[in-house]
Amino acid sequence: MDEVDQRIVELLRANSRMSSSEISKRVHLSVPAVAERIRKLEERQIIQSFTVKLNREKLGQTLIAYIFVSIERPEHISGFKEHVLQNSAVLECHHLAGEYDYLLKVATAGTSGLETLISRELKGIPGLVKTNTIITLSSVKEEG
Repeated sequence: MDEVDQRIVELLRANSRMSSSEISKRVHLSVPAVAERIRKLEERQIIQSFTVKLNREKLGQTLIAYIFVSIERPEHISGFKEHVLQNSAVLECHHLAGEYDYLLKVATAGTSGLETLISRELKGIPGLVKTNTIITLSSVKEEG
């Protein structure tokens, strides 16, 4: 990936709907050259998808929290993963080394939504033995 590819990726990260024409003006290449570079970035899976950044507050998801999760035994992991993949409140799930097994980033409608997610949904998952929750007050930088 050269400097031009890096610049194209930066532009698309800022606005995934930016047209090849606009990108071509900013990187000083022809539209077909930009389109070809984007195609190759997708082919090499450097670009995996084009996404939309949602305004969580306007969607009623006013609370962001991080939940550390411990799973009792390995045989419970697949059920946990399945639940996480189906739960729209879970924005991210990371497998960890250390005291906890997983870290979830969640968005809920305030503390009552978080309480429901933890008490009724997560703690109902077989094999989930421990959680530790950290609530975000504000975000200085957030990237996708």
